[in-house]
Amino acid sequence: MIYFERKIEPLIKSNLFKKSILILYGARQVGKTTLVKKILQDYDSIPSRYLNCDEADIQKLFLEADTSVALKHIIGGAKLVVIDEAQRVRNIGLKLKLLIDNFPETQILATGSSSFELANDVSEPLTGRSIEFWLYPLAVSEIYKAGDGLAFNRDLENLLIYGSYPNVVLSLGLDEKKIEIGKISNNYLYKDLLKFQDLKGSEVIRKLLEGLALQMGNEVSYVELGRLVGVSKQTAETYVDILEKAYIVFKLRPFSRNLRKELGKLRKIYFYDLGVRNALINNYNPLSLRSDVGQLWENFVISEKKKRDNFTGNRQLLYFWRTYEKQEIDLVEESSGVLKAHEVKWLKGRTHPPKAWREAYSNSTWQTVTKNNFFEWQNRQ
Repeated sequence: MIYFERKIEPLIKSNLFKKSILILYGARQVGKTTLVKKILQDYDSIPSRYLNCDEADIQKLFLEADTSVALKHIIGGAKLVVIDEAQRVRNIGLKLKLLIDNFPETQILATGSSSFELANDVSEPLTGRSIEFWLYPLAVSEIYKAGDGLAFNRDLENLLIYGSYPNVVLSLGLDEKKIEIGKISNNYLYKDLLKFQDLKGSEVIRKLLEGLALQMGNEVSYVELGRLVGVSKQTAETYVDILEKAYIVFKLRPFSRNLRKELGKLRKIYFYDLGVRNALINNYNPLSLRSDVGQLWENFVISEKKKRDNFTGNRQLLYFWRTYEKQEIDLVEESSGVLKAHEVKWLKGRTHPPKAWREAYSNSTWQTVTKNNFFEWQNRQ
């Protein structure tokens, strides 16, 4: 079996056995279970236990365990305990608190497919007692070694069309990739959404996701988005927040230092995985037949940047920039007051930033990211 070395793994391991509960968030099928089982295997000299909360009997065990004594019966003498899909357990936050308070020598590693359910349940009980990590679909650096630029270039079109979920990457034929990403989109991400909060209108969610897929990389107005799917601005904004907490999309805010000409209100919304995006609009056409190659490439580069910042533990502030005169920059990175501007173009971009940017932020750096230099660029980040 092929195992992709996940870049977040060393960061998780470095925080084991420090008297904190570790929580690994991520969408279904991104490889959370594979990763935590790999960690268990690497610590096989330590008594451990794996508990899968998708199993009804495991849920029942936790449901009936209201005291630290009852919870001790579940974990037994294990010193490393994985609680997989912990969001399935009602009041899991309180139960985790009882475990860490009464058995601090036991390391608990919990996973959850939905931050908006699990995080809400654990945030108050586990204040100061937990460390959180996030796992996304595979990053380029997790699929290809530093010297594998040729292999990356050969596979790039498939990454832009079918995405980088582990099972999709491992699928050999294009038909197999299409089937796999269709299952992930329809059977896991989309259906799971309808189980949470008040998301009872499946058609509304479907229209909203399709609308975001078609507007990918464009500035999004919640008023227009709500009008498109027949809901209020507030409802559209709430649903987008839920989609973000379910690790389907993420937002970029506009960068602004309150200069008069800078855009400051709209958001850009991107997908963590392009395969999911293309499945939503049922477009698996090759790049030579597509009119959205620029959008796909922009989403790809920005999502890769977000993934890399995540597993290095060095989360940068990411923005886009635009003026009312339509001067724009695709990606702005801010770290310790230093600005890095990036133009993301499929083939060839400008050698200099827009005039308004140069005048306002003369100390910033500038880089154009194309398909020809991306592999080297992402290895330098």
